[in-house]
Amino acid sequence: MSPVLHAVSRRIYGLFFGITFIAVIIPTICLLAVTPGLRNRRAIVQKAAALILFVTGVTPRVSGYENLPAERCIVVANHASNLDGIILTAVLPPRFSFVIKHEMSRVPLAGFLLRRIGSEFVDRFDLQRSAIDARRIFQAAATDQSMAFFPEGTFRGEPGLRRFRNGAFAAAIRGHLMLVPVVIRGSRDMLPANRRLPVPALLEVIIKPAIGPGREPSPRDLMQACRHSILEDLNEPDTAQ
Repeated sequence: MSPVLHAVSRRIYGLFFGITFIAVIIPTICLLAVTPGLRNRRAIVQKAAALILFVTGVTPRVSGYENLPAERCIVVANHASNLDGIILTAVLPPRFSFVIKHEMSRVPLAGFLLRRIGSEFVDRFDLQRSAIDARRIFQAAATDQSMAFFPEGTFRGEPGLRRFRNGAFAAAIRGHLMLVPVVIRGSRDMLPANRRLPVPALLEVIIKPAIGPGREPSPRDLMQACRHSILEDLNEPDTAQ
């Protein structure tokens, strides 16, 4: 295929993905507005995310489902693309609440969708607000919720696993919950930080063995254990050092 034809085909795919996303997400938001029950709304969003990936031909290959505990737990995944939330929503069962940067709550439609599925928002810049958010998340972790975190907080264009924030690991200790490292591969190739439209790519999700808090846990020890587990299969460098 010539470079020009290759570029055109990638552009067409990106537009197709965008049209598919809009065609699925608008009726999904309408359904969320009238559907009672948090678990029901999460199930709708899970199916919508899976449908987007299926129709656009990028349903991820998933391995390690047996490593996901039946009881409450905390998932921590690497973050490389705006697609990661869609991918993890499609893969995880609807009992998970996502912990998301507070800026997303102000995005039209997306903020409404995220609130309707019980997402927890965290302010990364206001220290006082961040402390309030952390206490709320600790309380949720100690009661009845499984949670999914992207502990890097955000992503950049260059490959690598960035420094983790310790909220997920402190919440695991507070709630006496197992931590499940999850590796997302291919999303950076499909939609990196410097690109507006996605291109076709092979997506893979690897659910790693759960890590227990231990007898005398510390957030740092749990963080390092999860980083090591993710880096084993990520095929990207450790950029936190």
